[in-house]
Amino acid sequence: NFFRNLKTAYPDLTPVDLRLCALLRLNYSTKEIAKMQNLSIRGVEAARYRLRKKIDIEENEDLVSFMISF
Repeated sequence: NFFRNLKTAYPDLTPVDLRLCALLRLNYSTKEIAKMQNLSIRGVEAARYRLRKKIDIEENEDLVSFMISF
């Protein structure tokens, strides 16, 4: 249901964005996500930034806690 609800609330998310959301919901660190996705840490940080903009989350709000509570 997580993916269905996320896709309903934010229809412009790509499959890569959804995968990042799932990893954030599982509370993986940026370093662990980078290793799994075969990206640099900076690449994961950029993806998190783009995801934050697509979902329209405030800068002071935690992205991981948002995903866990979604």
